[in-house]
Amino acid sequence: MAAEGIIAVMSVLKNVPFAPEPRLAELPMKLWLDDGDSAMDVIDALALSPFATGAQPWSRTTELERVRPDAPLAPAAGTLVRAAREDDGRESRLICGEGWTLRVVRYRNRAATVSVTAVDDELARSVIEETVKDAVEAAPDSDHVEMGFWWQSTDGVRRSAKPVTASPWEEVGGNYARSLHGPLSRLMSVTPADAHGRLILLHGPPGTGKTTLLRTLAREWRSWCQVDCVLDPDRLFNAPGYLMEVAVGSDSDEDGKKWRLLVLEDCDELIRSGAKEAAGQGLSRLLNLTDGLLGQGRDVLVAITTNEDLARLHPAVIRPGRCLAQIEVGALPYEEATRWLGRTEGVPPSGATLAELFALRDGVAGHPATAPETTGLYL
Repeated sequence: MAAEGIIAVMSVLKNVPFAPEPRLAELPMKLWLDDGDSAMDVIDALALSPFATGAQPWSRTTELERVRPDAPLAPAAGTLVRAAREDDGRESRLICGEGWTLRVVRYRNRAATVSVTAVDDELARSVIEETVKDAVEAAPDSDHVEMGFWWQSTDGVRRSAKPVTASPWEEVGGNYARSLHGPLSRLMSVTPADAHGRLILLHGPPGTGKTTLLRTLAREWRSWCQVDCVLDPDRLFNAPGYLMEVAVGSDSDEDGKKWRLLVLEDCDELIRSGAKEAAGQGLSRLLNLTDGLLGQGRDVLVAITTNEDLARLHPAVIRPGRCLAQIEVGALPYEEATRWLGRTEGVPPSGATLAELFALRDGVAGHPATAPETTGLYL
């Protein structure tokens, strides 16, 4: 059935008048399908076939974020010839027009990939422009900052940019112990000229606000640094190809001139004492990224959060000169915690973490994990 579909679509393409080209540019296209191929695989092959055979020798591709749910992502003059949807929310469509073939893949996270082949570059450009016109929502308000999120899927390495809420340091500084204001203020005011170390280490118990500090840092550094969070750091440092894609990046990227900060959250296994024996080459590759050959010539910083005590971390991670900042984020002392809360009831003599204070304030004492999202994910 799939092979018959390919013949049908190729027949559609065959009837479109294409510009002649030299025989040397032709590449015969043969497809073999089995039960391991999906409908989306067939669409991928059909989209490439006019380019491979030379019928449509020009190609353009663009990636979109924040795609409007009602955006058609299709030129008015096109004909839909194939559509497929997967359980993970992906949807792929193949649309044909006179002299061009368009493939559109939409993802659950409102990202999309738009690819077109055409008989000339000007036609490819115009099809892309019509397809994406008014398809993307405007950038969020100024209380948001754009962060990238990397992960490795069955389709390869992917990055998705998302706006996240981030308050300025002046507003969130009061949520941290006074003893931290000096080192945290210095970190927030760092510029490229100050980046002598390449590793930022935030350690301390859960619920003390380490994640919020990183969001605030993304806001304070937004003029010179792009912050990206790696969702699967265990895979990152055990897959050299994945690491090269994320760490080295591409000089043609929109933010290619910016520094980049890679955020790795809760990487206890990677950096604790004995990590090299337990995690293989992961620790070595992390150190190579921060001050080894891999990091040379690349403006890349790495921020790691961990719940481990400093004494349990691998000595190579915390050696002098490696860290741009090494800050222990702890609970607020009793006096500061009661001042923050506005009362003494419920605050233990040892003080309280930020998550516990928000839980007390919102009436869910003893269950800080159930605090509303307005707490800012202080974990």
